[in-house]
Amino acid sequence: MSSGTGGGQPDLDLKTSLSECMTALDLFLSNNFQEALSHLRAKTKDSMYHALTYATMLEMQAMMTFDPQDILNAGNTMKEAQAVCQRFRKKSTVADSFNNLVHGQSLDQFTEEEIHAEVCYAECLLQRAALTFLQDENMVSFIKGGIKVRNSYQTYKELHSLQQCANYAKGDSHCHFEGGVKLGVGAFNLTLSMLPTRILRLLEFVGISGNKDYGLTQLQEGSSLLSFRALLCTLLLLCYHTFLSFVLGTGNGNIEEAEKLLQPYLKRYPKGAIFLFFAGRIEEIKGNVDKAISRFEECCEAQQNWKQFHHMCYWQLMWCFTYKRQWKMAYFYADLLSKESSWSKATYMYMKAAYLSMFGEGDYKPFGDDEVKLFKLVPGLKLKIAGKSLPTEKFAIRKSRRYVPPKPVPLPVPPLEMMYIWNGYAVIGKQRDLTEGMLETLTRAEEALDGAAASEFLMDDQCLVKLLKGLCLKYLGRACEAEENFSYVHVNEKKIKYDHYLIPNALLEQALLYLELNKREEATKLLESAKNNYKNYSMESRTHFRIQAALLQAKSPPENGVPPAGC
Repeated sequence: MSSGTGGGQPDLDLKTSLSECMTALDLFLSNNFQEALSHLRAKTKDSMYHALTYATMLEMQAMMTFDPQDILNAGNTMKEAQAVCQRFRKKSTVADSFNNLVHGQSLDQFTEEEIHAEVCYAECLLQRAALTFLQDENMVSFIKGGIKVRNSYQTYKELHSLQQCANYAKGDSHCHFEGGVKLGVGAFNLTLSMLPTRILRLLEFVGISGNKDYGLTQLQEGSSLLSFRALLCTLLLLCYHTFLSFVLGTGNGNIEEAEKLLQPYLKRYPKGAIFLFFAGRIEEIKGNVDKAISRFEECCEAQQNWKQFHHMCYWQLMWCFTYKRQWKMAYFYADLLSKESSWSKATYMYMKAAYLSMFGEGDYKPFGDDEVKLFKLVPGLKLKIAGKSLPTEKFAIRKSRRYVPPKPVPLPVPPLEMMYIWNGYAVIGKQRDLTEGMLETLTRAEEALDGAAASEFLMDDQCLVKLLKGLCLKYLGRACEAEENFSYVHVNEKKIKYDHYLIPNALLEQALLYLELNKREEATKLLESAKNNYKNYSMESRTHFRIQAALLQAKSPPENGVPPAGC
């Protein structure tokens, strides 16, 4: 790879660069994180692949830790990598923009190095856009980063069409280029297909659209190539099937596909923390909570250098013990996170207080902690990442304000409400005993509310418990009772004073129940109502993502099999 513009280093050809970057990646996957970064650092100013790989590793770290400092650091490094890639791109007198210079050209008019520079440059833009989204789920900044998104999208689109039709000489490093195009085209199509329609309309206006199945196919093909990008394609697919489809979807990720993708990596890196983490998440989604716990514990033991990675495991372990209703263990992990992780002190403190509120009367409370005192601390811990506070944090702060008055009205089941925000009911729904246990806890909460003194929060609390009960009943196959519980929420929507998010979510859950019963028309009506008739409520962006996923599900052909009995 020519470095004439870079100074100091001797020329690095593409083949050598890619080989060195693959070695660094191998170190990274074997938990030798610092060694991997050191292996690359010296050449990041002179080689586009060294610069991109170095920045990608920092971005992976940011994606997994959510640490504000990591996010900032990764963004700056990716910007520097982009500048390095720019130097190797084909020079254009008219403009630097790739789509200005490709019209009427084919790939054989570019040197192999220039072709790689295009795909690396587009990848820097794509990864910078992903970081923007990580900072703010609310999509506004995603659109503000629209120039990055559009330029990257156009470049991938052009490269993809040229690659398909051009008959050009393929160099030694062609598979790495091809993998890069599949990564970009796949990532765009998959991500764009998930976006709520109001955002999509804005993006379509500037010529951007996505197809989920095509995106998944491109990433699958990219993951099977023997290329530098195979790992990124695999990780993106794993994230989609095990996280995105849950938190921003209806929980319909393909777990069999995720297991198939993970196996060869787990075999090659049996102690690789990244892969042990995904192995734990797969067990969790399958409802094998005890197996998941041991995988996450194994992941923590596998390496000690990257402590923030432990925090991801603690977060999952906290939820695993929540599913089992082991409030003391869940509290223990929330406490560890509140002491060690800087992602969201307010959320961790809220979860600590939430678990304490579930302890029995005779239970010993660790460190003399008292949930009312902890809830009162939550608003003071508000954090701003790039000027924005996290949606989950805003939610926790709003709920905690109930504890400010001298005689607070306690929240009924705060950990089970937050579990809904993270779509945990789709996990326990795989295990009858976990679901029955959760239903028992919710029924007790409902009885307590029935006997509670009237308050301004009473209807909100009753509607919350009905929504969560409805979910448990749905997963237990008791469709009629589930529907009654969901209906209760929108029948009483005018009486809800604070938790307005319950109404569109109850409509969404009832629609998902109708989809299971193959009542597509009724489901679509409810989803359109949830999408169009409610705004400015907690976690709105996340609900819109889930509505979009449900609408896609309603339009797709029904899966084979007999639908469960309806009412």
